Amino acid sequence: MRFALEEINGSPDLLSNVTLGFVALDSCAALRKELEGTLWMLTGQAQPIPNYSCRERPHLAAVLGHTMSSSSILMAHVLGVYRFPQISHFSTSSLLSDRTQFPSFFRTVPSDTFQSKGLAQLILHFAWTWVGLVAFGNDYGQQGVQVVKKELLKAGACVAFTEFIVANSEDRNIPHVTRVINESTANVVLVFASDLFFVLLVEEMLKKNVNGKIFVASEAWSTSTILGVGKYSSLLVGSIGFAFYSSVIPGFKEFVTDIHPLPLKSPEKSLNQIFWEKTFGCRFLDQMSLTQSWNNSTKLCTGFENLSTVDNVYTDMSNLRGSFSIYTSVQVIAKALHDMSTCQKSKGPFYNRNCADIWDFKPWQLKHYIQNVHVKLKNGREVFFDKNGDLPAVYDIVNWQLGSDGIIKKVKVGSYDTSVTDGDTFTINISAITWPTEKEQMPKSICSESCSPGFRRVVRRGKPVCCFECVLCPYGEFSNRTDSDDCYKCPWNLWPNAKRTKCLPKKIEYLSYERQLGGSLSAAGVSSSLITIFILCLFFRHRHTPIVKANNYSLSCILLMSISLCFLCSLNFIGYPQTLTCLMRQAIFGMVFTVCISTVLAKTIMVVFAFMATKPNSRLRRWTSPKVSYVIIFMCSVMQLLLCVLWLTRDPPYFAYNIQTQPEIIIAECSEGSPSAFWSILGYLGLLSSVSFIVAFLARTLPDSFNEAKFITFSMLAFLSVWVSYIPATLSARGQYVVAMEVFAILSSSWALVICMFFPKCYIILFRPSMNSKEYLRGKDMQ
Repeated sequence: MRFALEEINGSPDLLSNVTLGFVALDSCAALRKELEGTLWMLTGQAQPIPNYSCRERPHLAAVLGHTMSSSSILMAHVLGVYRFPQISHFSTSSLLSDRTQFPSFFRTVPSDTFQSKGLAQLILHFAWTWVGLVAFGNDYGQQGVQVVKKELLKAGACVAFTEFIVANSEDRNIPHVTRVINESTANVVLVFASDLFFVLLVEEMLKKNVNGKIFVASEAWSTSTILGVGKYSSLLVGSIGFAFYSSVIPGFKEFVTDIHPLPLKSPEKSLNQIFWEKTFGCRFLDQMSLTQSWNNSTKLCTGFENLSTVDNVYTDMSNLRGSFSIYTSVQVIAKALHDMSTCQKSKGPFYNRNCADIWDFKPWQLKHYIQNVHVKLKNGREVFFDKNGDLPAVYDIVNWQLGSDGIIKKVKVGSYDTSVTDGDTFTINISAITWPTEKEQMPKSICSESCSPGFRRVVRRGKPVCCFECVLCPYGEFSNRTDSDDCYKCPWNLWPNAKRTKCLPKKIEYLSYERQLGGSLSAAGVSSSLITIFILCLFFRHRHTPIVKANNYSLSCILLMSISLCFLCSLNFIGYPQTLTCLMRQAIFGMVFTVCISTVLAKTIMVVFAFMATKPNSRLRRWTSPKVSYVIIFMCSVMQLLLCVLWLTRDPPYFAYNIQTQPEIIIAECSEGSPSAFWSILGYLGLLSSVSFIVAFLARTLPDSFNEAKFITFSMLAFLSVWVSYIPATLSARGQYVVAMEVFAILSSSWALVICMFFPKCYIILFRPSMNSKEYLRGKDMQ
């Protein structure tokens, strides 16, 4: 403070022709003494008189202090009544930011609220999500950990424990706190306490052999010399935390080293002389020392020793923190007074645009100038206050590192500055930090290991959210980031990979010609159709033979052609579905099979009519005409055609992607549109087949020359068996196999007709021509 005042008084640019002075009062760490001193400053007399100011010139401009928040609060309550400016260089309690209670309080250190939020961000910066909190049980500690806890929880981190050092307890609650720290799985512990109380906890932890913890320091102990001794290095090396902003004050080292212990004017040693003896290890020769023992090793102080060559805490000006805050406070008051003195007439900030008189101003007038002051210090830092009387929060981030001399050094590794406008409030040099871990890797403090992509977090029952299990994403879902709380479904055309970390395009499945199943079925359909055509050609060549004539040559040709088309219609079901094939394939299948089965039915009926017409005077002779069989085929086909037309006009089949049956793939298929229409077509085919089967079964005992009914019976039985089996098979099949089952049913039922009705005749024509004669057929009939 003296240095700052002398610098200001010697400056021609600041408060020219005005000299600043000071008076210092000692509160003796007692609130009663502090209150007396505050009232004395206001009154101006040793006997305080409230609401009276008996002070003569010079004018009392402002009050600097106090260091302790509790003392500053008491002072601010009194000074605030008179709007008397008060600037503290060390009181950090967030309560002092309440302008309602403390309207004239300012400070040149950040509020604890900034510190608490900054420490929470520091913890989160290192991804420590599982931390313990230890605080001294006063306002400083309780309010500090409350804000830190709130910020940590808001960011998704967790607090393993919160413990307090109790001042009014005999053991200070130290053993309990030590046991909690030792038993906790949290590797990082934030301590909000002064070094005088934290050192008690450190001593206890050394006794209990507690290790492996990283301590995060509040400014109350982050630069402590008490804790910096070598015996605490096993616990405290690697600690990191906030310290008040530090800076070099130009010329200050020369000022503090320019002291002289001489002359000796008092029989008692002055503070300077005591300091001199301690620093240089010598003694002054005075009346008191003459009575004490001297020996040969005793060095005599001359008073001309060079203090600038000494390197100790007193002469170390590299990290001035509290001193810089005091220096800033004086500069703020001086700049406010200077702004007041340079006010131009009729341009002032007060009523009627008046200015204040630098020689006779009111406290509230100086308060106005302090509230709006802007000071640019020599280090380039700009100082100003917000509406609550707080500066922009600036902290140094310090790391405790073990020096070669065994003493712990507090090394600045970064800064926290809330005045930065680009949002990057943290500046940390990670490479400058020393961690007490193997290979000096950054320690981890987590309750549970991170969940890899493909997993989601599930909180353990009764535990905080940071304690969780990693559960594999459900089937069909994925997570593509670490520590995901949820798994997500892919878009409809994508599906998770095996690790469930990303979505891949779904495989599109259909009964393809290129695949073995589709190729085999298509080859079977084409070859079967060719065989049927061969049989048709064989029948055409031997159309005049008895066995061909006896089995109704014209209907057999119609049947063979329709069966050939049945084989070929199976090809409509193979390959990538198209709009046209989807629309027509079931209708074509239904019509071709209807012609086929109605032809079989016509043949069966014609066999019965032919037998009945041989009886004398039978009226059925006219029903044996070939036209009757054509009418039967036409009428049966027309009924199926009406069903198909109704289906295609009302609710036709269409191409669609099916992602419901097998979610992991896309099934390119033809949706039937109306399932009832599809089953109606199959049902009609079943009806025709059943009628054919019944009629053929009843006609099985007719003479052998007309005994094609036996073959029709077996063919219809096989046909019905295939399609009855198709119903449960298709309901249990999936994807391309549903289509494959229908193709197989088409081929199987068609082959049943070919084998049962035409293979015996082909065998006779090709290998037993002797049986292809009227005599054989008549002889067989006679039997």
